[in-house]
Amino acid sequence: MAGISLEATDLADLQLSSQNASMVKLLREVDGPVLRFGGNAVDRRFFWTSTGEAAPGSYKGDKAHPVRAVGPDDLIRVNTLLEAADAQVALTVDLGHYEPDRAADMVKNADAILGDRLLSVTIGNEPNGYGTNGLRPKGYTPEDYVRELKAYAKAIHAVAPDVPIAGPGAYSQAWWKPFIDADIPQKKIFTFHNYPLYSCDGAVDPKASPTLANLMTPLMHIRAEDYQKAALEAAQAAALETWLSETGIAACPGSNETSRTHASALWTADYVLNAAKLGITRIGFHSSLLTCTGGPPMSMLCSGGPYLKPNGEFAARANFFGLAMVSDLEGGKFLELQSSGGGLVYNYALKSPDGSTTVVIVNQNDPQVAAQTEVQLRLPQQPVTGTMSQLSGPSYEAEDQTVIDGADSGPAPVPERPTVPGFEYGSQDQTIKLTAGTVTVLNFTY
Repeated sequence: MAGISLEATDLADLQLSSQNASMVKLLREVDGPVLRFGGNAVDRRFFWTSTGEAAPGSYKGDKAHPVRAVGPDDLIRVNTLLEAADAQVALTVDLGHYEPDRAADMVKNADAILGDRLLSVTIGNEPNGYGTNGLRPKGYTPEDYVRELKAYAKAIHAVAPDVPIAGPGAYSQAWWKPFIDADIPQKKIFTFHNYPLYSCDGAVDPKASPTLANLMTPLMHIRAEDYQKAALEAAQAAALETWLSETGIAACPGSNETSRTHASALWTADYVLNAAKLGITRIGFHSSLLTCTGGPPMSMLCSGGPYLKPNGEFAARANFFGLAMVSDLEGGKFLELQSSGGGLVYNYALKSPDGSTTVVIVNQNDPQVAAQTEVQLRLPQQPVTGTMSQLSGPSYEAEDQTVIDGADSGPAPVPERPTVPGFEYGSQDQTIKLTAGTVTVLNFTY
């Protein structure tokens, strides 16, 4: 279910190719990810053409966010990356410039080129903001959006009738139901966006400002869960699958004290697991292909090289490792779990298709302050093997020091992982001591 969200203009980036070994390696560590292309760029700086047209002069960008024309050759190149990384893709078409036929042509080409790797198409990005960001006149309403949505969906269905439509990709709950109720063909997926720490200066809500103190609290977990439950309730009433297609810790531009930190890895792992447990089937963390130096600090990955001169050697940040740590659990069925104590500790248990049990313990206690936690497990059967993988870091604030089993790479396959310390063969009762500031994945076979 785990994935990475990028700007639609990134489809034109030549580094998104099977020839880029560093990108292929990172995506493989997320274990079958979904790449979602959308973001603010799609309605402003993204121009689709299947005939080699130049982007209109009215499209505006800058050095860091240039206007890009994208065509079939770009999709062919991106598909080589998807195949090499065993990844899938979700696309967004431009609604900012109202051209239903151009959008339909993009989907027609994408369907032919990407095949089964194309999961969905969304029409526009965050339309709830159009009336205030200049993409539409002030007073643009959900009803206005639905009218345009219908025209796009009709044009798309005429040339690509099997491609699922997702939406609305909005960050306002008031725009959820209009999409859900819209009479359009191939409406299959409800998508929403959420950045839990949205109050950049703390004026609207001090508890939602991007600080470490706010990030590492039970309230952060509870608020995210409540918002996701509301989205699921709305979608499930209409029998729609639910995706959190764009998310991250904070919606604020520039750096803040949560950026690049070990705490962001701890938060990411819990956020993914809790969303999956609730019933969200896809999640995309918004990221960038810009350089590590000067690029967006919230991005899960970044390129080497000086600012605006990327060399295509991609590296992972701490939050990426939080994602990679739990991404291979897809297909498991969440089990009811009884737990108590431990402070900022969140526990998850899953039954895998092969019958094994996976227990994940996200210990968000401060590693500089908190003592080890003794965890006592009562397993459903008598285990014959027990393996362990662990994400760790020295402090909440630590940057570029998050590791998985001591290395800055994704976890090893389950059979290659070390045995759980103190594992007792054949005993349903297992005891393990866990350090604070860790994400521990335990797997038991019977």
